[in-house]
Amino acid sequence: MKEEHLLTGYLEPTNEPYAVAKIAAIKLCRYYNEQYGTNYISVMPTNLYGKGDNFNLETAHVLPSLMRKFHLAKLLNKGDYGGISADIGHNPLGFGLEVDLKEEKSLVKALNKLGVYPDHILMWGTGNVYREFLHVEDLADACVFLMENYDYKDIGELINIGTGEDLQLKDLARMIKVIVGFEGEIKHDTSKPDGTPRKLLDVTRLKKLGWTPKIPLEEGIKKSYKAYLA
Repeated sequence: MKEEHLLTGYLEPTNEPYAVAKIAAIKLCRYYNEQYGTNYISVMPTNLYGKGDNFNLETAHVLPSLMRKFHLAKLLNKGDYGGISADIGHNPLGFGLEVDLKEEKSLVKALNKLGVYPDHILMWGTGNVYREFLHVEDLADACVFLMENYDYKDIGELINIGTGEDLQLKDLARMIKVIVGFEGEIKHDTSKPDGTPRKLLDVTRLKKLGWTPKIPLEEGIKKSYKAYLA
C-alpha cells in the first residue's frame, strides 16, 4: 500500500469507524499546515508491538495475544498454577471471564475457553494471511528522524512507517512459540475469520529519506517477551 492509495477505494466496512477517525486527523493536519503555516507530519505505521503492549486476550492484537497464549500454555503444561494466577492477576484475560485465582479448576476452565491447553493452543483462522510488524522503538526512532530532518513539505500528506516485509501468521506463531519455549502444538480454529489477506506498506519514500528499521522481528519479539515477563 502506497501513501497515494489513501481514499482511492471504499473503506473496509468493519474497520470504517476506526479508519474515518484516522483519515480525519490526517486531513486536519494537512489543512492546518496549508491554512496556518504549521508543520504537522502525519505518519502511517504498520502493526506495532513491544514493551507496554496490550495483552488482554479480548482486545489485544495478534502478536501479543499469541505471545500470552503460548506463555499461559507453557505454565499450564508445567502445572505452574501459581504462575498462571499471578499472570491473570496482573493482566485481565478479557471476555468478562470470572476466575478464582486460588482454584486450579477455575484457572484451567478459563484458559480452555480461550484456546489455551497444556499440549496446544488454538489460533484464530488458518494462519495463511500475511502481516507486517514494526517494533514500537523503531516507530519512535522514525518519528524523531522525520521531525529532526524534514518538514511536511518534504514528505507530503502522510508517510508510511514499516519494515516493507511481511510473513504469514502461522510462521509468526511458530517463531513466538520457540521464543516463549512452549513445546506443544498450534491448532487452528477455522470457524474464526482470517481478516484481510495481506497488509503490507510500501516504505520506498521513507527509505529514500534515509531511514530503515533497526530491530529484526525475532529480536523484537524476544525483547517484548522479556518485558512481558518483567
